[in-house]
Amino acid sequence: MTVKSLAIPDIKVFWPKKHGDARGFFSETYSQRDLREAGIDITFVQDNHAFSAEKGTVRGLHFQTPPFAQDKLVRVVRGAILDVAVDLRVGSPTYGKHVSAVISAEEWNQILVPIGFAHGLVTLEPNTEVLYKVSNYYSPEHDKGLLWNDPAIGIDWPVSESEALLSEKDKRQPRLADLPAYFHYDAEMESV
Repeated sequence: MTVKSLAIPDIKVFWPKKHGDARGFFSETYSQRDLREAGIDITFVQDNHAFSAEKGTVRGLHFQTPPFAQDKLVRVVRGAILDVAVDLRVGSPTYGKHVSAVISAEEWNQILVPIGFAHGLVTLEPNTEVLYKVSNYYSPEHDKGLLWNDPAIGIDWPVSESEALLSEKDKRQPRLADLPAYFHYDAEMESV
């Protein structure tokens, strides 16, 4: 497995090994041992599967608050997404900043979005399927969001506001300036 940190080092992209031959391919898409060897010790408790029929479907920016905060390990089994993580850790040198990466079935990569970040994506192809592991169970009372196109964050989404397909909930999420301080940066625990 190859691992690369993005401009915010807590966000990591992984490339699991993929072995192919005339029959097709085989890949260990998740190995707790391999993640531990890469310095990531997270226990995942739930798998989620999202299907988006249309290109330009935006999901996010989502997060859960403590004590139900979630780490997420995201991969795409069909199609492609632009995956985005926004730092919500008050006191972090990258607070309010974001990173993004294209995650696709073709590239066979995955992205780790740790606790303390809002997570979102936009589909780059129709009929895109996203699978992701989370480290805590879904809790409706702790389910929160951030406005996907908050100008203070400045995400360069590859879809216009008028073309983006969003849930009603995601259209009404608060801006960064209006979010309570749900997460705090701990300089002693700089990365996962």
